[in-house]
Amino acid sequence: QVQLVESGGGLVQPGGSLRLSCAASGSISEIVNAGWYRQAPGKQREWVTTIARDGATTYANSVKGRFASSRDSARGMVYLEMSNLKPEDTAVYFCNVFAGASWIWGQGTQVTVSA
Repeated sequence: QVQLVESGGGLVQPGGSLRLSCAASGSISEIVNAGWYRQAPGKQREWVTTIARDGATTYANSVKGRFASSRDSARGMVYLEMSNLKPEDTAVYFCNVFAGASWIWGQGTQVTVSA
């Protein structure tokens, strides 16, 4: 089984940057795809980015060009570098991986973009 713990969230001004980290533990060799989702208040959880096992990345149009995701499979780490943040990026950000034929979620980390 894999467990996920996110960190790095916080309060940032519009135009600022944050780096989120997701630490996986347990059977990390079973992780296939990894990624990030977010959920804003009163809205459904939405996909942000996916990082394939070979490192290939895909992004939602709303974050393309501003966010960059990566993974260090050997260490069981997944990252989300966010820049030029906007108030509409405010949300709880969740790390998500597919491992052992299951989708696994972290507990989430709050990102608030406000002046």
